[in-house]
Amino acid sequence: MAEKRIGLREVRALAPDTEVWDAAVPGFGARRRVGTVVSYVLMYRTAEGRQRRYTIGKHGAPWTPETAREEARRLLGEVVKGNDPAADKRATRDAVTVAELCDAYMADAEAGRLLTRVKRPKKASTILSDKSRIEGHIKPLLGRLPVASVTAQDIERFMHATAEGETARKAKTGRKRGLSNLRGGMGTASRAVGLLGAIFTYAIRRRMRTDNPVHGVMRPADGRRERRLSDLEYAAMGTALRRAGEEDIWPAAVAAVRFLAVTGWRSGEALTLRWEHVDLARRTTILPDSKTGRSMRPLSHAACDVLAKLDRMGDLVFPPTRGEGTMAGFRKLWNRIMGLGGLPDDITPHTLRHSFASLAGDLGYSEPTIAALIGHKGASVTSRYMHAADAVLLAAADAVAGETAVRLGEAKAAGKVVNLRAG
Repeated sequence: MAEKRIGLREVRALAPDTEVWDAAVPGFGARRRVGTVVSYVLMYRTAEGRQRRYTIGKHGAPWTPETAREEARRLLGEVVKGNDPAADKRATRDAVTVAELCDAYMADAEAGRLLTRVKRPKKASTILSDKSRIEGHIKPLLGRLPVASVTAQDIERFMHATAEGETARKAKTGRKRGLSNLRGGMGTASRAVGLLGAIFTYAIRRRMRTDNPVHGVMRPADGRRERRLSDLEYAAMGTALRRAGEEDIWPAAVAAVRFLAVTGWRSGEALTLRWEHVDLARRTTILPDSKTGRSMRPLSHAACDVLAKLDRMGDLVFPPTRGEGTMAGFRKLWNRIMGLGGLPDDITPHTLRHSFASLAGDLGYSEPTIAALIGHKGASVTSRYMHAADAVLLAAADAVAGETAVRLGEAKAAGKVVNLRAG
């Protein structure tokens, strides 16, 4: 247990099962077990006060008393920063792969232990998207790599390979006869890299590594376009909705598309809407768990008209064709409806949301009003405590929905009141 500046003389003089500690660097020492092998070690305490023993390496190239002492100083610098070199080394030795890291990340996400920026667990739809990106892109290209060895260059190669379509394919989903069409492209690559950033942040918290290899990687734009409908496209959609009402297309899907057009809601919000959350008398809906948390939305007369004409077939306002749960085939039904109007493939349910918000802007409404109409994250926090839409919001909803109805070629013009009884 002697303490002196360790040099070659001290290393060579070590007897079996003895150790010597350095007088210059606290915690740095050399020890010899049975045999002739001498190892350089570092003793330190973590930020939490736990004592750790870190083995720097065996005496001999590259480790000499001087090189080992310098490494000990570097490691102590990491300890001062709050890192734990022994834990980091153990994680590297265990060689957890990216695939195993992703599995642990998803298990915590599904258990509600991972919180979003708004301090809420991830939604089921987000978890499903994350799982698709992990299984479809991340695991095939990075899954076998040890977590500790992934570099920024690996992330860049992953990004370019995904963008160029190396992982594009059709894959079976968990649903009966379900098929997922995995695509490449810059947007897909950008979102996958964004998810990798979150996964490696999780790895840092789990002490699997000390840095995030995604940081500094220049991502392309995610490919999302803020598309809005032209007047001709509005007219074509109106024609499609009227034709769909005469075709063998699920009426709830047709009603859902019309509802999205006159409300600007997210499609997931409409498809999960329950009758218990609808108050037709007050023309208000309370969404208990939207993307931005609890959300109060005004209902225009046009939106109430859509709801009043629906047959109640269960708890969901827009039920599936069969079975329980939400309308899983909505996207296929959407495509059929759009096809009836000869509308291009780049028109999505989100296009209706952006079109509604843009139309509200054209009519002169402020950003806070538009945010309140469509449940954007910019809406006032006071809406958490409101239970009915006020006259100003209802008037704004009527104006925008009325203008939408005119462009769709619907019979009811903007501002026309539809009398409804509470349902």
